[in-house]
Amino acid sequence: MTTDNKSTTEKHTPFYDLARKMMLASIGATVIAQEEMENFVNRLAERGELAEKDARQLMHEMLDRREKMVKEREAKATRPQAAGVTKADIDALNNRIAELTKMVEQLKAAKKE
Repeated sequence: MTTDNKSTTEKHTPFYDLARKMMLASIGATVIAQEEMENFVNRLAERGELAEKDARQLMHEMLDRREKMVKEREAKATRPQAAGVTKADIDALNNRIAELTKMVEQLKAAKKE
């Protein structure tokens, strides 16, 4: 029996897609922030405003903090109801989205007439 990847991805809810986009955006922002932090510390070291040894230590501390925060957030995200969202909340949102979609379709149909 073969599985169809397309049918698997079609089962995703709008809430899932939104959460996925938000997570990808936050990952991108984290990468950019780390690069900016590294550039800033390197500039300070190049100007002599910060000793190279201190610059490395500062970078190490910041990366450790970031890693700790990521692990904490991952732990929260994997716990059920980590963000206070229940299955009932998600179902209610999905129902509301369906209602709004139906209303938009009705308005489009009325506009065409």
